[in-house]
Amino acid sequence: MTDTLLSVTGLTVHRGPRRILDDVSFTLGRGETLALVGESGAGKSTIAAALMGLLAGQAKVDGAAVFDDVPDLLALREKAWTGLRGRRLAMIFQDAGAALNPCYTVGSQLTSVLRRQLSLGRADARAKAIALLESVGLNDAAARMSSYPHQLSGGMQQRVMVAIALACDPDLLFADEPTSALDVTIQAQIVQLILDQTRQKGASCIFVLHDLALASQSCDRIVVLYAGQVMEAGPSGTVLRDPRHPYTQLLKSCVIEIGTADLDPPQGSVPGYDDLPAGCRFASRCPRVLPRCATQRPPLEKVAGRDLACWNPEEAE
Repeated sequence: MTDTLLSVTGLTVHRGPRRILDDVSFTLGRGETLALVGESGAGKSTIAAALMGLLAGQAKVDGAAVFDDVPDLLALREKAWTGLRGRRLAMIFQDAGAALNPCYTVGSQLTSVLRRQLSLGRADARAKAIALLESVGLNDAAARMSSYPHQLSGGMQQRVMVAIALACDPDLLFADEPTSALDVTIQAQIVQLILDQTRQKGASCIFVLHDLALASQSCDRIVVLYAGQVMEAGPSGTVLRDPRHPYTQLLKSCVIEIGTADLDPPQGSVPGYDDLPAGCRFASRCPRVLPRCATQRPPLEKVAGRDLACWNPEEAE
């Protein structure tokens, strides 16, 4: 087991009376890659935003998140984030075209990060920026420095985002659906690029993903979320080869595999935050539901090499 870099305990997020995240807990090892998976509305991106300190003034955040030598990320005031965000924690957003500033060139956006965070001079910042663009696979990097985001393809924009996120060699990188806006032929290249760059730098990475197959191929561990609650978490191989939670099993049944039966997507939809059961949030769609599931939340406990929250889990075959 690698040294723990991040330990999240009881992360809960309220937007008004709505509980968007409900007592989310997980750990991340140093140099490890973890995937947050689940349907839309599971709270995956909210977890990333909360841990990056981006929910200030938008929501009430409770719980604790110990990051390396920082006692609690969730308790930091905005001024304390200056030396962390971009320097030790960084984020790749879903849509690079929307995240990049259309009014500034690629070069100015990248060098501004380097000059602010690393206190580099103009010439040194430009040289490092060109090297970063080359490292993420942009051809003719020096010429691209003067390009505006709209002059680049979606794949090139995402490569620029990767370069900006990794510019200061962060300890932890959040990749929030980094391929959702890209052509399918480019998606694998971007994911592999992120993995190669983080592993080369010895950084940890948290992917926010819908794609269970992609998570299994690229991540060491998986946290399965549903409507803001953790259903199952553990090593990718353990969770996906032998899923014990009914929701994980249904997610896996949505993945196309050669030689398997037809797809069997879960029936129904994620309940709204104004109509959540008091117990397990998956109770209304669960094929193994018990009466207690609607009123009593199952604890997250160690079961067969993973963390599991279920009153009626599937037994091993």
